[in-house]
Amino acid sequence: MSNNPLLHGAQGERHLLLGNEAIVRGALEAGVHVVTCYPGTPSSEVPDTFHRIGGEGRYRLEYSVNEKVAMEVAAGAALGGAMSLVTMKHVGLNVAADPLFTAVYTGLPGGMVVLSADDPGCHSSQNEQDNRYYARFAMLPCFEPASAQEAKDMTREAFSLARRLEQPVLLRTTTRISHLRGPVDFDALPEPQPKKDFQRDPARFVPVPAVARRRHVVLDELMARARQAAEESSFNTIAEPAEATTLGIITSGVSRNYLADALAANGWEGRARVLELGMTWPLPEEKICAFLDRCERVLVLEEGEGLLEQDIRVLVQRRGLSVSIEGKDDILTHQGEYSTTLVTRRLARWFGETCPVQEPRSMEPDLPGRPPNLCPGCSHRAVYYTVRQIFGDDAYYSSDIGCYTLGLLPPLRTADFLVCMGSSISAGSGFARASEKPVVAFIGDSTFFHSGMTGLANAVFNQHDVLMVILDNGTTAMTGHQPNPGMQQDVLGGMSSHMDIEAIVRGMGVTEVAKVRAFNIKALTTALKDMKDKPGVRVLITEEPCVLYARRQLKKVAPQVAVVAQQGPEAMRCLEELACPAFYRHGDNLEVDATLCTGCMVCLQVAPGAFKARKRQG
Repeated sequence: MSNNPLLHGAQGERHLLLGNEAIVRGALEAGVHVVTCYPGTPSSEVPDTFHRIGGEGRYRLEYSVNEKVAMEVAAGAALGGAMSLVTMKHVGLNVAADPLFTAVYTGLPGGMVVLSADDPGCHSSQNEQDNRYYARFAMLPCFEPASAQEAKDMTREAFSLARRLEQPVLLRTTTRISHLRGPVDFDALPEPQPKKDFQRDPARFVPVPAVARRRHVVLDELMARARQAAEESSFNTIAEPAEATTLGIITSGVSRNYLADALAANGWEGRARVLELGMTWPLPEEKICAFLDRCERVLVLEEGEGLLEQDIRVLVQRRGLSVSIEGKDDILTHQGEYSTTLVTRRLARWFGETCPVQEPRSMEPDLPGRPPNLCPGCSHRAVYYTVRQIFGDDAYYSSDIGCYTLGLLPPLRTADFLVCMGSSISAGSGFARASEKPVVAFIGDSTFFHSGMTGLANAVFNQHDVLMVILDNGTTAMTGHQPNPGMQQDVLGGMSSHMDIEAIVRGMGVTEVAKVRAFNIKALTTALKDMKDKPGVRVLITEEPCVLYARRQLKKVAPQVAVVAQQGPEAMRCLEELACPAFYRHGDNLEVDATLCTGCMVCLQVAPGAFKARKRQG
């Protein structure tokens, strides 16, 4: 798209951008050369936007097989002199931690920025991990934007600092910052930035123990320089009220927005001095102490863990300051997301005011739940239904991270435990060895390439007894249909190379391998029965494109037939055992919503006497 404003917007232009899109513009304004990622909500729009706008030769984008590999490629590029950006969600940084910690010791001359998008409230994640810990643990300078404008500006500044220090820099966002929209004023796009020549220096870049010990000393010195940068950063600001006050508030991240709203809405702007921290690590200790010196009471507002509060308490004790520090309590805990309402309630208590907002009401107990569900026409449903018919409750089901985790609810009930991404085969193997029970492990194609292959190799090597079902829907579905090595070559084009899952499985030494179409219930049943009582590692690959991906990306036309439900016990049995979202009750009868029916014809195979196909109208 030659007219895309992210790629061609001029200095002084203002555009309404998603927080993640603003990060892309900031990286372009910095002159980024290489972008790597493993997609994960809420970070996915960053690499997807780089992919969508093309770049016209400005940068190279790679969808990596997992976060560790993405970090290693980005680190290697930065060692080679390029400015690199690596993006992932918060739990992905756990996968990438090994190369990250070493890269911090060696340093990266080209400059690398690590985007970690945290997910308070678990909107699409298995935990509420606060990756500000990594800034402290790995000794990373850290920026935390609170607006789309800051997302752009801090990204550009993070690259500048990464190049000056030759050190990785953390850009930490959260779901609300990634997905907010706001006005962004553009700065100029630079000419292509030069890459730094690599100077061979094994005494720096090969961290054997003797080298690492010396580099730790250098790292401490670099963090002292980063601390001075935080002292001078324009992203760390103090707002002074018109009248003198001994009350102070220190805040960071998205809590800065909630604080501003709460103060403005209640006329409390003049009640306290406010220190906003945008570059949050290393702490600008002198600026904080100067702020604390003029206060008697200070409230620390931060979403997530109480890291800033702890650091400030330590600083007060170490400097011998006489100031009272308050923070987390029964209103603002380390659980979930904050909001303007929660911050208002906390401020009212702190100011000694009557709370201007009502206490939150609990949800009415009789409201029906609306859990996430597999899409109408999802091929995973057919596989899960068939597995339940063959194994029932006699087997235990090891699940994994992806759309297929949604099979945990009745009536499918195909998820008994889940550890982390790629763990289904490994955890399933351990469970089978300990319990001596049959185990069926489910994993998707993208997750198989992410970290399932190592678990499969381990299962073969250690002679585990487990059935692995690879649900191959031809894309990385849950995060937005990003490429993975299993996608067909005609879809990947020239950017990547196709890898065949069956060939990989057989190459790892698995002899019991079958591949079937996921919508073919008869073939599924035959393959599962054949593998059920066999020992050792068995792998069943089920193929069918994600229904949304087939429609949106592959441009496949939906079948010109839909299903009409007949009445009777067979129809109700199909509802209770298959539970396709296109089914609904109409009085005592079962109906099929033609607007949701994709024509997969699974229900006709499950209960052939209860349904019939008809040509779609129009």
